Amino acid sequence: MSEPWLSADSIAAHVGVTKDTIYAWIADKGMPAHKVGRLWKFQASEVDEWVRGGGAALDDEK
Repeated sequence: MSEPWLSADSIAAHVGVTKDTIYAWIADKGMPAHKVGRLWKFQASEVDEWVRGGGAALDDEK
């Protein structure tokens, strides 16, 4: 059985951040997301792997 596609609201709740943070992560940090028409869709397994790999980590101060 295939994994369901999640909305931005659903993935935000899954990760525990706001929807605005999700959109910022897509634009600035390469969060795995797929554009379907005007909507962003997510696979929880891809997002979980990205978070575990440090994708959501804070940038180092320069």
